[in-house]
Amino acid sequence: MKRTTFALGSLIFASVLLLGACSNAEQTNDSPKSTESASSESTHDEHAGMDHSGSGELPEGLHKAENPAYPPGSKAEINAEHMPGMNGAEATITGAYQTTAYSVSYTSSTTGDKVENHKWIIHEEVKDPSKKKLDPGSEVTVNADHSDGMSGAKAQVESAEETTVYMVDYTDTDSGQEVTNHKWVTEAELSAK
Repeated sequence: MKRTTFALGSLIFASVLLLGACSNAEQTNDSPKSTESASSESTHDEHAGMDHSGSGELPEGLHKAENPAYPPGSKAEINAEHMPGMNGAEATITGAYQTTAYSVSYTSSTTGDKVENHKWIIHEEVKDPSKKKLDPGSEVTVNADHSDGMSGAKAQVESAEETTVYMVDYTDTDSGQEVTNHKWVTEAELSAK
């Protein structure tokens, strides 16, 4: 009787392991990454390490926007695809700040992967920022940790936009995950609900 029970238990355990392995293999084979180009792969990888939620802590020297189009507490629709699950999400504005937003390209200090056109870091998240807006092509050191390997990375400014940036809470439309204090969305990337 003990041998039969042991054999049956072993068979069930082996079946569970086999089914789990098959499930993981199916998920890997269905990965959308296999159809993406090399440049979008680095963006996909970057977002995999991105902490979509933030502490709400603000960089030194950042000033609140006067009369922003979307004041804190208001709702807006996000019209940006910085990461999966963001576009079309309803945002609750948690902060509005007047600054310069930069898209930057950098090499991750943890993976060595090139990240192209990361949106956004702001002027106050550049190490030793100058008093004036940086021009595209400027080399900077990033003083923000929106994703793994970003803080301390050398970056090139791809674009610069003087605007109101918003910190937002939203629900990821793909995963249903609650994202809080996400940094940053520009005014042009929001529309009234």
